[in-house]
Amino acid sequence: MDDFPTRIADLLENVATKVRSMTVDKVAGALRWIAAGIIVGMLGFLVTVFLAIGLFRLLGELIGVEVAYAAFGGLFLLGGVLLWSRRKPRPHED
Repeated sequence: MDDFPTRIADLLENVATKVRSMTVDKVAGALRWIAAGIIVGMLGFLVTVFLAIGLFRLLGELIGVEVAYAAFGGLFLLGGVLLWSRRKPRPHED
């Protein structure tokens, strides 16, 4: 009977450790992956923007700025048409 308080304290510590491993540790791991994903996404966006700027400047030097504007405008127009054609129409409200 003398070790009863020690056993209760050990049981409570084991339960707290198990609950923490089931909740906090999983959430911390998920948040770590989410943060890494946000950073990778932002870096990917920046790389895309810088590549587009570099390509525009290269085209501007090679074939002229007006043609580069027309080429990029055409690419963005085609991308917009593609995205617009793939959209889901809203259901009609009567």
